[in-house]
Amino acid sequence: MASSPRHRRPRLPGGDDDVPHPPISPSRHPNPAAGDRRMRGRLGIAGAVVLASGLALSGCSGAGSGTEDITFLLSKPEAVPYFQDLVAEFNGSQSEVRVTLDSASNLSAGFLRGNPPDVGLLNYNYEMARFMERGALSDLSDMPEADRIRPDVQELVDQYATYPGRTSVLPYSVAAASVIYNVQMFEENGIEVPTTWDELIAACDTLEAAGITPIYGTYKDAWTVAQGLFDYSVGGTTDVPEFLAALEEEGTEVGPDSPVSFQKTILDPVLQMEELAAYSNADAASRGYGDGNVAFANGEAAMYLQGPWALGEIAKTSPDLELGTFPLPMTNDPDDLKVRVNLDLALWVPEASNSKEAARTFVSYLMQQDVMDAYNAAFLGFGTTTDAAPVTDERILGMQEYYDAGEFYQGLSRSIPLTIPIDNYIQAMVTGADIPATLATIDADWARLALRG
Repeated sequence: MASSPRHRRPRLPGGDDDVPHPPISPSRHPNPAAGDRRMRGRLGIAGAVVLASGLALSGCSGAGSGTEDITFLLSKPEAVPYFQDLVAEFNGSQSEVRVTLDSASNLSAGFLRGNPPDVGLLNYNYEMARFMERGALSDLSDMPEADRIRPDVQELVDQYATYPGRTSVLPYSVAAASVIYNVQMFEENGIEVPTTWDELIAACDTLEAAGITPIYGTYKDAWTVAQGLFDYSVGGTTDVPEFLAALEEEGTEVGPDSPVSFQKTILDPVLQMEELAAYSNADAASRGYGDGNVAFANGEAAMYLQGPWALGEIAKTSPDLELGTFPLPMTNDPDDLKVRVNLDLALWVPEASNSKEAARTFVSYLMQQDVMDAYNAAFLGFGTTTDAAPVTDERILGMQEYYDAGEFYQGLSRSIPLTIPIDNYIQAMVTGADIPATLATIDADWARLALRG
């Protein structure tokens, strides 16, 4: 993906809560946190080595004399058992810092009270970026770990917001998403993985002729359309960061006469989205995420536009189902293929923490390459560092070459403030609402928010 100029998103008002995403439980085993404990045991020893290099920590509290207590906030519920084990190993490896894992506190309330967690490991999106742009997150640029982050992955942070002179967020794990497909159905119907729009439509026609539903839709849950069919369609044809930068430049002028707008810039891919939706199951409007996972696991469709979080759910029903992934082709040029990504987890230390050095010690521990690689292997994530291990799970292996080449984009739907009900607008369009009129409404909402910003 061509590098885009760094820019700050418009300071539009948004909600206080992080955008929710479904749990990622991708392992074929019932308990992914129970993975290779021998490897993670070695990580505890590695952590002790890191800490042995010594940081002079101030403050005394907690389990023993000279021990400094810090709070670690994690936003991924399904990963809590995994990180509980990791925190226990860290605490047991040394006596200078004691970490308490918190997965329940309200982030905004903590910042408002001046008592945020000392370390955060959260999904990074526009709502989280509000803390970045207001200088609430401390500078981590002097840490050696910051130098290991891939520049194109760090740019994903900067697409939301920056703060002058600071690197305040360190990407920890990237979730890459594309089309999940049933390998056996493709092979039995002589279908190669499509790399162009025409090949995709031909594949859908072939599947329909064989009595197979090409795409399983779960349009009852608006977020599934937004993060899947909509984001894939727009991201496959549009430079998302460039589009957002142009929208910011237009601000209150976004509308029918502006050079860039929702109703002009993304009309064509949204019309393509409508064409693809016609290949969905007839009851897509009444089917939700849980329905889709079970139906796809039972072979009721050949393709499913979901992220890696769905793979574990599918495996609960059909653990031996052979699945693969490929980018949704939206043009007839295979060089345009890209995958949708989001910063599934990112690390930060707040400026208001009274234990920054202790927090940095724990950040260094979490960012040991073996620790990061073990997490990503367990939860189907892609590494964020220049020396990250490649993925090995066959279900997501089809996205590795695009991720390695930087051919990825953040979903447009996650880049819009929550005060614009973008998911509902997208749901309306895919279930029959007038597309140009709906995109014009989104333009008007954007212009109003820019005026208030």
